[in-house]
Amino acid sequence: MLLQKQKKFNGAVLISKDGKTTLAKGYGYADADKTRKVTEHTSLRLASVSKQFTATGIMLLNEEGQLSYDDLVSKHIVGFPYEGVTVRHLLNQTSGIPDVYLRLAEKNKDEIELLTNEIAVSLLTNEGASASYASPGSNYEYSNSDYILLARIIEGVSNQSLETFLRERIFEPLGMSNSRVWNLLSEKDEDPNRAEDLLIEEDKAEVVKLEPGFVDGVAGDGAVFSSVSDLAKWDQFWYNDQLMPRSSKMLAFEKPTLSDGKKSHYGFGWMIVDDGMWHNGAWMGARTGIYRNTKAKTCTVILDNSASIYTDDIIAALGRANAKSK
Repeated sequence: MLLQKQKKFNGAVLISKDGKTTLAKGYGYADADKTRKVTEHTSLRLASVSKQFTATGIMLLNEEGQLSYDDLVSKHIVGFPYEGVTVRHLLNQTSGIPDVYLRLAEKNKDEIELLTNEIAVSLLTNEGASASYASPGSNYEYSNSDYILLARIIEGVSNQSLETFLRERIFEPLGMSNSRVWNLLSEKDEDPNRAEDLLIEEDKAEVVKLEPGFVDGVAGDGAVFSSVSDLAKWDQFWYNDQLMPRSSKMLAFEKPTLSDGKKSHYGFGWMIVDDGMWHNGAWMGARTGIYRNTKAKTCTVILDNSASIYTDDIIAALGRANAKSK
């Protein structure tokens, strides 16, 4: 790929149509030492594309009757101070809760050895006792805090870590063998298939390995690693009845109605557009995107691990071309 040679992309690409993969390929290297090449099976950090897996975990628990979308969050998180916020509000990012958990963690850094979901939720809970916030359901505001709260709800209801829950309930049943939650709390630290986070700059010869910091003990808003070969399976999951009826899955793609009657565009872990749904992500070296055109039955995925500034443009161009292909 010319873009990889120009240091504008390093990672993997998926292009599929009608459930058939037309391209699943890696370009460049999975490590700073350039000893491992990226392939279609390399596990790369998804960053915020991870949110759709957290949302699906909540959907599975709802399907089983272990929680309801309209449960108050205070039912599941002791001491939760934000009144009127439901699980559905968190999923749709209309909770009104400010996206401050990372700022609060930095503020309390001297007291935190490693940020976990439990500590992050505690910070949000304590902050909420005095913070002002928008009325739940009044507007959309993208919030990583919402998805940390959802992850904590999954952990509380299932009595499992998010890592274990997603592995047992989603990744293993769907045969997504290159997918997992990984952070500094993970059960298995070494994984030869996992790509490193890199910084590759066009005007510099050096490839820099980026190391996780003290906030990288959380999961839910990010922390899922996957491969383009696995994400081809994930795309097809939404067209069938695996794990739950397709009719139940379609709730993830409904545009929520705000309190003023207007429609928002964020479903359950997906941005909803006229011809389908998409999401992107950025954390450390990861620059990622998945775009599903359900009218053309196409799926386009970009997983970059080099902090490329071109990823959004690349997936937009590939997605348009894919939708027009025959």
